[in-house]
Amino acid sequence: MAFGSKPRQLVERAASLPERIFPPTPKRLWGERSLFSAFSKIGLSQASSAPVLGSQLQDLSQLPVLTTWSEDGGPFLTLPLVYTEHPETRGHNLAIYRMQIYDKTKAGLHWQIAKGGGYHYAVAEQKNQALPVNVFLGGPPALMLAAIAPLPENVPELLLASLLLGRKLPMAKNPAGPLPLMAEAEFVLAGEVPPRERAPEGPFGDHYGYYSLKHDYPVFHCKNIFSRRDPIYPATVVGKPRQEDFFLGDFLQELLSSIFPRVMPAVTDLWAYGETGYHSLAAAVVKQRFKREAMVSAFRILGEGQLALTKFLLVLDQPQDLKDFPKVLEHVLARADFRSDLYLFANLSMDTLDYTGPKVNEGSKGVLLGVGEPIRDLPRQFQGELPHGFDRPNIFCPGCLVVSGPEARQEPEAAQRLSQAASLKNWPLVILVDDSEKTTRSTINFLWTTFTRFEPAADVYAASITLVRNQPSYIPPIVIDARLKPGFPKELFCDPDTAAKVTRRWREYFPQGMDMGDSDRGHLD
Repeated sequence: MAFGSKPRQLVERAASLPERIFPPTPKRLWGERSLFSAFSKIGLSQASSAPVLGSQLQDLSQLPVLTTWSEDGGPFLTLPLVYTEHPETRGHNLAIYRMQIYDKTKAGLHWQIAKGGGYHYAVAEQKNQALPVNVFLGGPPALMLAAIAPLPENVPELLLASLLLGRKLPMAKNPAGPLPLMAEAEFVLAGEVPPRERAPEGPFGDHYGYYSLKHDYPVFHCKNIFSRRDPIYPATVVGKPRQEDFFLGDFLQELLSSIFPRVMPAVTDLWAYGETGYHSLAAAVVKQRFKREAMVSAFRILGEGQLALTKFLLVLDQPQDLKDFPKVLEHVLARADFRSDLYLFANLSMDTLDYTGPKVNEGSKGVLLGVGEPIRDLPRQFQGELPHGFDRPNIFCPGCLVVSGPEARQEPEAAQRLSQAASLKNWPLVILVDDSEKTTRSTINFLWTTFTRFEPAADVYAASITLVRNQPSYIPPIVIDARLKPGFPKELFCDPDTAAKVTRRWREYFPQGMDMGDSDRGHLD
C-alpha cells in the first residue's frame, strides 16, 4: 500500500503507550515526545478555501454512475463516503454504504445492520426527524480506508483518516446544510434522509460474489451537489474475491492488529478471511490459562463491534500464521473434540449480505475450538467407497475431505446420508459441494465456496448427535453442506457482450501489455 509502514508503526506505538508511560514520569513522557508531536498533527482544521466549492451540479443525472453487473437494479454509487452525525451527541460516522440512484434527486441508502449511520438514523426516526446526510465522493484515499475500518462505534473515522494522512483534515462550512464539507473531496452530495421513507433497493452484485437481493431501504434526498472545477469521479467494482476491496480490508486488519490485544487482552491474534466476505469466517489465537477460557474469548470477539457479525470462528491457543488457512484448519482438526468443542448458536442476527440464513439479517453462528495438544492423527489419503450419488473425493488439507454430491434441490438431506458413510469415520471434517475439484483448486476457492454457502445451524451434520448437559455433542465426521441451495442468490458472471468487447479491445486499453484476468473466476483459482 502507498501509505507505507508509518501509519502502522504509529498505531502500534499509540496502542502500547499506556504500558510504557504508567506510572508517568518526566523521563518517560519526554521519551514519547515524537509520538506526542505526531498526535498534534491529527484532527480536523477549518479550511481557508475549499476546492469542492469550486462548482455545482444540477442533479444526480450529471454524475457518471456505474451499472456494474447485468442484473443490478440500476446505477450505484460504489464509493460514497456517507457522513452523518448523531442527533443528540453530535458524534460522527463516516462509512461506505452503496447508493442506488433512483432519479435526479433521490437514491437508496443501503444502511446495513450494526452500522453507525443506521444507528444515527434510528435515533432521528424515533424523534420523527429527517437525518442530515453528506455524501463525499473522492478526496484523500485515507478517507476510504477509514470509512471501511471496523472501528468501535464511538471512535471517529475522521481521526483515523487524519492519522493515515499524517496531517489534519481540512473541513469547510456547508452553505446549504448543517453538516461540514470535506474540503478536498471531488464531489459532495448534501441532503437528508426523511423518517419512515423506504424504497426497494437492489439487486446488486456484491463482494460476496453473488447478487444481494432487492429489499426496502431508507431514501436519500439530494438537495445540492458541490464539486471541484475539474472533478474526478471515484468508483470501484466489487465481485468474486479478490477485488480492490479485499486488499483494502487486509491492509486495515494489519493496521489495526495491535489494537485487538488491548481491547481484548486474552486475544493475541485475530484474522478475518476476505475470501469469504470477511464476516463469514475468522480465526483467533487466544490465551487458555484455565480450562475452557478459550470460549470466554470467543464470546468476547462475537460481542465486539462489527466482529459480532462473524458467522464462524476458529479458536486456537497456540501461535499460528492465521493467513495460512490450510495450516490453521489442520491445527484445529487435530485438536478439536467435537463432543464438546463445537458450538452452534441458532436464531441470531447475521450479515445483511449473507443469504444462507432463513431471512435477511437472520441466521446463526458457529465456534470450533482447537486448543491443547493433538488428540488424533489426521488422515491424508482417502480409501474406500462413497455412498451412491457422491463422487470425486478431494483432500483440501489433512483431516478435511471435499466431496461432490447431488444437487441440493434433488436431495436436500444428502449431507445427512453422507455423514453415515463408514468410509468417512476417520475424517473429522467433510465438505459437501457441487464441484469438489473446483473447490479444492485453491485455498481462495475453498474459502469462498465453503463459507459463503452454508449456515451453521442449518447445514452442519454429524455421524451422531446426542444431548449432553443440554449441549449437542457431535461424533465425526462433521459434514458441512456447502452446496448452492434453492432460492440462493445468483452467482456473479460477466455478460457475454461485455466480456467479448473487453477481450477484443484489451490491447487498446493496455498497449504496454497486461495479463487479462477472467471475471467469472475472479482470483478464485
